[in-house]
Amino acid sequence: MELTHLNKDGEAVMVDVGEKAVTERTAKAKAILVMKEETLKKIKEAGLKKGDALAVSRIAGIMGGKKTSELIPLCHNIPIDKIEIDFSDNGRDELYIYSLCKCSYKTGIEMEALTAVSVAALTIYDMCKAVDRFMVIKEIRLLEKTGGKSDIKYEG
Repeated sequence: MELTHLNKDGEAVMVDVGEKAVTERTAKAKAILVMKEETLKKIKEAGLKKGDALAVSRIAGIMGGKKTSELIPLCHNIPIDKIEIDFSDNGRDELYIYSLCKCSYKTGIEMEALTAVSVAALTIYDMCKAVDRFMVIKEIRLLEKTGGKSDIKYEG
């Protein structure tokens, strides 16, 4: 498979999407935040001194997804139609953060979905670090993409 962000001399380039067709595209991503049980309980009860971590994280994730092209070199600035951030947990020590991003454009929205869950996870980390210094953000990954040349649903 050819790397699309390199020219014939191996230099970084932005991919030319000018000739591609506009299609509806979606991407779903996930991040896991591992923490102490007490920390997860405080998050779920909105019992942190800094406020409601889930509400703040949701807004931060949406904002992060919207800023993706400013953060990731060579990423296209695309017209985003929707960004959703949702949460679930395992009832013990893991918080799951999910993003769903949608657009109608010539290139995909995977990076926006990944950025959204990353920023959401970092926001919760920031809001909880005073009560849990051993949190770990792990498994930031793409779950699914639709539109363009192929639809992909990743295993796991």
